[in-house]
Amino acid sequence: MANPDGAVADPMAKFLEVYSVLKSELLNDPAFEWTDGSRQWVERMLDYNVPGGKLNRGLSVIDSYKLLKEGQDLSENEVFLASALGWCIEWLQAYFLVLDDIMDNSHTRRGQLCWFRLPKVGMIAANDGILLRNHIPRILKKHFREKPYYVDLLDLFNEVEFQTASGQMIDLITTIEGEKDLSKYSLPLHRRIVQYKTAYYSFYLPVACALLMAGENLEKHTLVKDVLIDMGIYFQVQDDYLDCFGEPEKIGKIGTDIEDFKCSWLVVKALELCNEEQKKTLFEHYGKENPDDVSKIKALYNDLNLQGVFAEFESKSYEKLTSSIESHPSKSVQAVLKSFLGKIYKRQK
Repeated sequence: MANPDGAVADPMAKFLEVYSVLKSELLNDPAFEWTDGSRQWVERMLDYNVPGGKLNRGLSVIDSYKLLKEGQDLSENEVFLASALGWCIEWLQAYFLVLDDIMDNSHTRRGQLCWFRLPKVGMIAANDGILLRNHIPRILKKHFREKPYYVDLLDLFNEVEFQTASGQMIDLITTIEGEKDLSKYSLPLHRRIVQYKTAYYSFYLPVACALLMAGENLEKHTLVKDVLIDMGIYFQVQDDYLDCFGEPEKIGKIGTDIEDFKCSWLVVKALELCNEEQKKTLFEHYGKENPDDVSKIKALYNDLNLQGVFAEFESKSYEKLTSSIESHPSKSVQAVLKSFLGKIYKRQK
């Protein structure tokens, strides 16, 4: 739809405008006495860590809300509020990534140096992570305090944060240095890590935000939650697959799951399918930095036809997700779920 003035609104540009508003509110938060130095620090930290990704999670709050409103024109205020909730998810993501990078001792993130790697930042990044997390309730309080669903929003963010941190914990304790043991890896473990670490905040949270804004009770939408969690798991399996078989030019990074001893869907499947001889190869070469070790694992993946196994998993998941979605009584909720599935099915990056 064109605007009355003839210009077409660019959703990304509109979304970024809301970021500027929220940022300026946070930099003038009356609960703290600001100085130029503190304000500059927080602004630089926000600009470096919050808006840099693809912003899919944040934008999908607005998309989902629009679909739930079944084509009604949204008021300026509704677009602003949906965008603000979208940004709260991006803030949550930034908080996890800043701390995640410190824990993993990573070097780059989104094509730039990790925040803690910058010369003047270092371990101050740990406190910056805490600040990012604390910005979320500040945004919610400023814009949603009078809404009937305010408490539900706070509950939702608290719950999803707890689930994500707990998923991160299972992931971290499974790969403790010096306790690398492939026999711990299984499909149920992979599923639990992914469900808690990724699926809740990346798939369920944006839709749950839109449902609350639309006046829905989340307790009546357990089916929606289940479908979105399954979608999140499917998405992560794709990610694991692309880490090994994707083209670096397309996915924008070079996969390192094999070297990092990750509980990847591929290694779990390989353990399921391999014979004793192949199992020895896996145990001997998985999780080693050496390119020779990595290529031995990749050769084994090819021998086991994991590309074919993945293709079958992909089409089965798609059928199962589609039939779950179509069993939902509400057409507008179906539309939300289908738009999510459409974005991720058979993706190349």
